[in-house]
Amino acid sequence: MTTMKRRALAGLGGVLAAGAGLGLGELTAALAGGTSPVVGVGTQLIDLAPGPAKDWAVKNLGTADKPILIGTVLLAVMVFAFLAGAIGASKPRIAVVMTVLLGLLAILAAATGRTLATNGFVQVLPGIITLLIATIGILLVLRALHLNPFGGGGDRKAFAAGGSKPHQTLATGSSTAEHAAERSTERPAEPADAPAGFDRRRFLGTTMALGVAGAGGLGASLVLPEGVNEATRRGIRIPAAASRARAVPAGVSVDVPGVSRFVTPNQSFYRVDTLLTVPKVDPRTWELRIHGMVDRELRLNFADLLNRRLIERDITLTCVSNEVGGPYVGNARWIGVPIAELLREAGVQGGADAVKSTSVDGLTIGTPLQALTDGRDAIFALGMNGEPLPFEHGFPVRMVVPGLYGYVSATKWIVDFEVTRFSEFSAYWTDRGWSVEAPIKTSSRIDVPKGFARIKAGPAVAAGVAWAQHRGIAKVEVQVDNGDWQPATLAAEDTIDTWRQWTFRWNATPGNHKLTVRATDADGQVQTADRAAPRPNGSSGLHNTVVMVE
Repeated sequence: MTTMKRRALAGLGGVLAAGAGLGLGELTAALAGGTSPVVGVGTQLIDLAPGPAKDWAVKNLGTADKPILIGTVLLAVMVFAFLAGAIGASKPRIAVVMTVLLGLLAILAAATGRTLATNGFVQVLPGIITLLIATIGILLVLRALHLNPFGGGGDRKAFAAGGSKPHQTLATGSSTAEHAAERSTERPAEPADAPAGFDRRRFLGTTMALGVAGAGGLGASLVLPEGVNEATRRGIRIPAAASRARAVPAGVSVDVPGVSRFVTPNQSFYRVDTLLTVPKVDPRTWELRIHGMVDRELRLNFADLLNRRLIERDITLTCVSNEVGGPYVGNARWIGVPIAELLREAGVQGGADAVKSTSVDGLTIGTPLQALTDGRDAIFALGMNGEPLPFEHGFPVRMVVPGLYGYVSATKWIVDFEVTRFSEFSAYWTDRGWSVEAPIKTSSRIDVPKGFARIKAGPAVAAGVAWAQHRGIAKVEVQVDNGDWQPATLAAEDTIDTWRQWTFRWNATPGNHKLTVRATDADGQVQTADRAAPRPNGSSGLHNTVVMVE
């Protein structure tokens, strides 16, 4: 067998061994509830990635960043496994070591991940299975290729010599012919076209078994029935709110095609988080712990919250990662339990100024205590737009706090709520260079016309949305090219916690024109023209678009 062919076969075997380990590791995760090897490594990459890399992914990839990252992790593993096998064709011990390193990486990712404290040994079990299966697999592949990583290289020498054993010298008293006869009785001769040192039948059997194990494990993990599924979520009935949202006034929506809908449908609502897979939390076992600097610790299950006084409110949420004119803003009708009422029941102690909330995946968020107790409609939300929270948006319970960017207020899949001081902790995002407190900045966006749209000369219309949650929008203005700022027509206001639509009618003359928008909030703060990136406390600047008038 040529060196190139031997390396190719060994590399293929390495890939199949790693695939078997991953497949059965994923199956273990699905059955036992531990950390998926791929998801564990991918999540660690997210956590360890430098800030600019995260910002770039959110800006350029949106929600596609998660499947792209999973695909990248899988590709990197397969390339590494192929190299391990190929190297093992001449240095089998290195192949085993490299394969073990892959398994250890999965274990380490789970052991140092955010959820170890809640799942203990089970968390790392899928990684252990991956390590064992992949290591056994590469050993079987090497054996089929007559490569023995523990035999001092004897098999490799035999392979290099064409598969025959070295002749003994005449000093042994035996003739070459006698040794040939002995060799002929030791094992049957291989077919004439079989590569020397290559057990074809064993190699095919080994690689097929590894392939079936990997594909079968992965396939089974994907089709296993989930304990909590869409039927579970939709089967929940949320009681009517004791305090209903006010009726939406007529005229909150402008009659201009292409403008963002006043209420963002659940399936269109933006999603920005650090999870590669969406948690499926069982509401029957879910519990929220309220503790820390309180007089009485509270432990509430999902039924407890359903039986509490519920309020219903329209609230616009904005992600701090939203660029000027970006899509990460949406408006929905939420129903939930007022956080202030639970804090009063727990009895907040003097000196507290913050709450550290924790998601089921271990992500932490720090929220100013004042924003939860100053009269705004901060809630533990159970429902969104008339149905239980979607899984992607925090089912069964999440936080919603008007006027603050999500990274300091909107904890999804929440399980822990600790009253504390900012000086006593640092949260996930503040550890990564974002500001501790982040009130939403006054912002506006042009939805129509889109950038570089072609429109007819004559009467034209521009339209969009503006927001300044918990302050409200008082005015929107539009500038054509470098002309004066002209007032836009505001749609009716629902509440100060929701965005507001606007329209601007102008006479479009032939040529290219730039439209720029700015908003003024109810406190008189004019949207700044100073350009700033989202990091560390939200983007700023004026959104503009260029149109071509014919």
